[in-house]
Amino acid sequence: MSDRHPHQDAHEHGHGDGHGHDHGHGHARDHQHDHHPTRPRSRAAALRHRLAHLLTPHSHETADKLDSALESSARGMRALWVSLGVLGVTALAQAVVVAVSGSVALLGDTVHNAADALTAVPLGIAFVLGRRAANRRFTYGYGRAEDLAGLVIVLTIAASAAFAAWAAVDRLLDPRPVAQVPAVAVAALVGFAGNEWVARYRIRVGREIGSAALVADGLHARTDGFTSLAVLVGAGGSALGWQLADPVVGLAITAAIALVLRDAAREVFRRVMDAVDPALVDRAERAVRSVPGVREVGELRLRWIGHRLRAELAVVVDGDATVRQAHGIAVEAEHALLHAVPRLTAALVHADPAPAPGETDPHLALAHHVTA
Repeated sequence: MSDRHPHQDAHEHGHGDGHGHDHGHGHARDHQHDHHPTRPRSRAAALRHRLAHLLTPHSHETADKLDSALESSARGMRALWVSLGVLGVTALAQAVVVAVSGSVALLGDTVHNAADALTAVPLGIAFVLGRRAANRRFTYGYGRAEDLAGLVIVLTIAASAAFAAWAAVDRLLDPRPVAQVPAVAVAALVGFAGNEWVARYRIRVGREIGSAALVADGLHARTDGFTSLAVLVGAGGSALGWQLADPVVGLAITAAIALVLRDAAREVFRRVMDAVDPALVDRAERAVRSVPGVREVGELRLRWIGHRLRAELAVVVDGDATVRQAHGIAVEAEHALLHAVPRLTAALVHADPAPAPGETDPHLALAHHVTA
């Protein structure tokens, strides 16, 4: 680790040897630049770097970053619209059966599906907000809107669990026969198929674009699919003359929804608290250490903003390096990060000189700013 003062834990430094531009990963485009040839490196290392550059064409232009961000948001919006249509049709078909059968269990399932479809609204708003550019008030942009939408979705899942429990207890206290059992069974299968398809689609797209909120919404759809299966099992029990089958299975499904709620809440909570996969941190450190001129990696921070990552780190360089050389090493460290960490769109790299024997820590003057 670097011999840096702990003040860096509380303050960000914009020194001339740091580099903090936003970048994107348009790896399908040509990229022609040779960062700072004055940086000390061996001929073999320089040759390896240039060969890697030629074999991996890419671009870090601002326009490419925006294209990548907009593409992710567009995929999220498309997933929301498609799933909204599928769940809308599913809920409508179930509502018709509810009208002819009078099934309270199927009514609850229909309400669940309608509520799940409506969770697309906060997520859609979040994706639209996420496209807005950063400004002097929201200097990191509006990506956090996705995390707020994730909280709304978690609350919706909790409400669904509470509703399922209430409906099951009510049916236990007041058992009623179910009419048109075959139609109810078919409607339950339709509900399960629609919800499971939407769940898989949302979770897949959410993981691909890095949206915890969309993944949580997919888990919510899966809970409604379980509810549909409960309706099916309850209908089967009713057909066999056991009226308590529907509420008993409903209670079991409530427990399953609670488990899904736990997973969704944990994922959204971690995102709100800036948690990242430790494997990503290890991967980033390895990438930076492989950069010629980097002697050590100091503190390294990664954080999600919506479905995109940002990085902040310090590297230790030769204390005799010029400002240009240190800046060149910082640029290469940033470059390596952008290639190594998926969905990373920005990195701020601070270069620290390696300490010389007897030299005073240059960060010592900041010690009185350190918080307990």
